[in-house]
Amino acid sequence: MRSAIALAALVMTTALAAQAPERIDESALARIREEGLTRSQVMDHLGWLSDVYGPRVTGSPSLARASEWAMKRLESWGLANVHQEKFAFGQGWTVERCSVHLLEPQAQPLIGYPRSWSPSTPGPVAADVMLVTIRSDADFEKYRGALKGKIVLTQPERPVPMLEGRVVLRMTDKDLHEAASVVPPPSARESPDRLRDRINAFLLAEGAVAALDRGSNAAEAEGGSDLSWKTQRADGGTVFPGSGGSRNPADVKQVPSATLAVEQYNRLVRVLEKGLPVRVELNIQTRFHPEVDRNGITTIAEIPGSDLAGEVVMLGAHFDSTHAATGATDNAAGSAAMMEAMRIITAARLQPRRTIRLALWGGEEQGLLGSRAYVREHFADPGTMVVKPEHAQVAAYFNIDNGSGKIRGIWLQSNVATKPIFDAWMKPLADLGVATTGPRSVGSTDHVAFDAVGLPGFQFIQDRLEYNSRTHHSNMDVYDRVQPDDMRQMATVAAVFAYDAAMRDAKLPRKPLPLARPAVSR
Repeated sequence: MRSAIALAALVMTTALAAQAPERIDESALARIREEGLTRSQVMDHLGWLSDVYGPRVTGSPSLARASEWAMKRLESWGLANVHQEKFAFGQGWTVERCSVHLLEPQAQPLIGYPRSWSPSTPGPVAADVMLVTIRSDADFEKYRGALKGKIVLTQPERPVPMLEGRVVLRMTDKDLHEAASVVPPPSARESPDRLRDRINAFLLAEGAVAALDRGSNAAEAEGGSDLSWKTQRADGGTVFPGSGGSRNPADVKQVPSATLAVEQYNRLVRVLEKGLPVRVELNIQTRFHPEVDRNGITTIAEIPGSDLAGEVVMLGAHFDSTHAATGATDNAAGSAAMMEAMRIITAARLQPRRTIRLALWGGEEQGLLGSRAYVREHFADPGTMVVKPEHAQVAAYFNIDNGSGKIRGIWLQSNVATKPIFDAWMKPLADLGVATTGPRSVGSTDHVAFDAVGLPGFQFIQDRLEYNSRTHHSNMDVYDRVQPDDMRQMATVAAVFAYDAAMRDAKLPRKPLPLARPAVSR
């Protein structure tokens, strides 16, 4: 019955939206554009978040300090209700020191970064290197009793192609046409392979000193699309460290581990395959931060509304980062842009009808933990789909999390009733390159937590620039890879969307409420 009622309401809302043209306040939009494009402060926000406070790993002192800095800045602009909301996360983790040196066959410094949540080595350790290839149960026995005191290479050599093709993505007309087309959902993937966990346990039990890898050649494409340009390139000294431990102290321990630049890793493999000895000195020093009083942090601030102040338009971006660099494109860029959107609206002296709320999420990198916790606390639990009173007050949620490229449009998240609304909002932004509504549902970032409980949550379409080829989760995710003109455009467009959503008479159309999805016990 509830689904039928929700569907009827959606049909009625859609019909009304089709009948009534969107009212655009051209004067207000001009003030937003003037402030955002000519007096921008977005790169200053980005510099503080990346250069000063990066990396911002959830549960770490750096993220806590970044949140305190952001709250002071938001308060200085006159925003209200500035506060933190905390959630259970587990033990935090930071890198204090890492060095990797080849000793034999010749001395050479190596480019390497600890894998996340890796334990420390007992100071600098020098050990012989051994290549271990385990693909099946039978392979374990080949190495039993042979790994004690060794530094283990866990992957084979990987060819490194030349830098060709679309390393930097500015979306072409063809890409935008594809984004605006309906793409069938990807086929179901197999369950994760547990072999790696067994290998880690085996290395620990056999007394290996440490494990080294060269990372993956391609990160799984984000955004629910299989566009051909979504490929990361682990070469040219770019390193994509993976997971080397757990934020849950009760989980199985692992040996210290690090990811090397692929070109240098490949050299070690080739020398070993010639039957020659390889020796490496490794020093990994990390610190674990025990969880105290829910150490996951989300930062909240608001621009109070007027006649519809009880309803909210939310802007959000994840505040946390991975550890190998300063988290500039992932996702200080999104956080700085959304902070700047709030500053633009206040500096332009605009009074929105609805309250505009900013959320800078923690724990996104570990599975959207901050946004999911916030949605459960305030709106609904997707496991039961029993909605809370605040659920009815959400007009829209807009998210940025695809690097520092300019916004080209918005993914509709299969909420096709919003298309004519967004098309109308984007007409005054056409000269900024904003024109595309993509019907598909996209995933992998914080708007998913809202969509999961039937709230209108959306992710912007962006030029990826080097995000998928270089910076995402890599040691190259630094301030220098961010493009200032694109950042100014991002913040300005986000401010326009937030203001338009806050001013229209009705909240954005909603899809029918999803069915409850109880958690599966393992």
